Amino acid sequence: MPEQAAPAAEHYLKERVNTMSTNGVIHEGIREYYGSVLKSNKDLKSNACCTAEKLPAHLKEILNDIHPEIIDKFYGCGSPIPECLEGLTVLDLGCGSGRDCFMLSKLVGPNGRVIGIDMTEEQLSVARSHIEYHRKKFGYQHSNIEFKKGYIENLREAGIEDESVDLVVSNCVINLSPYKDRVFREIFRVLKPGGELYFSDVFAARRIPEELKQDKVLMGECIAGAMYTEDFRRLLHSVGIRDYRIVSETPLEINSADLKRKVEAINFYSMTVRAFKLSGLEDRCENYGQVAYYRGTIPEAPTIFVLDNHHVFENGLAFPVCGNTALMLSRTRYAKHFNVVGDTSVHYGLFPCKESNTVYQNGDSSKSGACC
Repeated sequence: MPEQAAPAAEHYLKERVNTMSTNGVIHEGIREYYGSVLKSNKDLKSNACCTAEKLPAHLKEILNDIHPEIIDKFYGCGSPIPECLEGLTVLDLGCGSGRDCFMLSKLVGPNGRVIGIDMTEEQLSVARSHIEYHRKKFGYQHSNIEFKKGYIENLREAGIEDESVDLVVSNCVINLSPYKDRVFREIFRVLKPGGELYFSDVFAARRIPEELKQDKVLMGECIAGAMYTEDFRRLLHSVGIRDYRIVSETPLEINSADLKRKVEAINFYSMTVRAFKLSGLEDRCENYGQVAYYRGTIPEAPTIFVLDNHHVFENGLAFPVCGNTALMLSRTRYAKHFNVVGDTSVHYGLFPCKESNTVYQNGDSSKSGACC
């Protein structure tokens, strides 16, 4: 059972909007912004919901097969699509018009399955209208994708069963939820043991003032609900996740002078984060003398595999790892692609870690969930 939230986590959770009526107002505001106000990603006032993160070559190739209307209505802040997906069941939270879902449809193959969930009917209507287009484009006999209307805070209501999903992805959506603790509890409920959460979202280097959280435009632009990095760490810990990894992070630019004045004291950035549903993870990086070798067998990464922004594995090269990293490589879908040498029978203290820090001009910084 997850431990009770620490006092700091409780402080964060109590900041959530705590009435269903207010929750409904927030959801309705988001629905209106993405269903009616925004006609395409060109209408955005910042790059928070649409950063220009460079896509890997294999994803760029698939992007050429995605319908132009889907691309035009894409609102995302990263590229939350990991490697090694063939045959998986994938759930996309806040799928919108379905760009990432259709890319995932190609990657999981005809034996895999993709489920997109969103609360905005206008976006889902666009996505559903192009299911047949992409089925033909990918050469599938039957479509492997479905879109469901629902709320990411209540996946059970949308029919997503316990431990039924291999991978949960989300692209700049979780920040929009007024109940982030519920979202993460639902994510780790539906994930299978060894399953992965891999998502991109907007984060802040400090807590957002209450008055800015209520700003409808800042909310729609994925800024008002940005998670303070330390509160995010505490939130994951409260739902039993002891370690997460930052894959990439990019400072955000706000193009509107009016919006920039409102938030100029706060640094925002998009991060792509991964976390695994694994028992045995520790809250610090402990050293057991283990070493990992990448076999070079993931088709999209024959030479280099990036676990996070400071774990870059080269094919055949010995890489000392902490106990948590060893678990991530040996008890997930990546196990067949790695040779992890050693066990936890002998403990050598804390792993000699190098923290991955991003320091901004005003002195704010961000750190990965684990230091190794």
